[in-house]
Amino acid sequence: MTATVTGSTSDGYHTFDELYDHRITLWIALCRKMAEIHHRSDDVVWRSKLHSDGSSFDGWFVLGLLYDKGEQMTYHLPLSRWEQTDFAKELERAPEYDGHSSADVLKRIAAL
Repeated sequence: MTATVTGSTSDGYHTFDELYDHRITLWIALCRKMAEIHHRSDDVVWRSKLHSDGSSFDGWFVLGLLYDKGEQMTYHLPLSRWEQTDFAKELERAPEYDGHSSADVLKRIAAL
């Protein structure tokens, strides 16, 4: 029988909920810092409640860095964090997704 994994599942040190909260907080902080470095968030940081095709995940929005294909980095964040991202340019729809994977995002973040 397979154990059920929930947000309270722990590795003995942290729960999944704690780790996701850390990832979300770190992503917001990185995006805020990138906006500060570039002196204009419009150039690098954006947020949208809709994907480029108009679809969405109920209760989530996308916070992204960079617009061009091959450079995009994005994470879906809970709408409860929307106000914390008011430094980002708000778009009606997100830029067209370039197909980046989680591994691509890690490489792109490391290259900043």
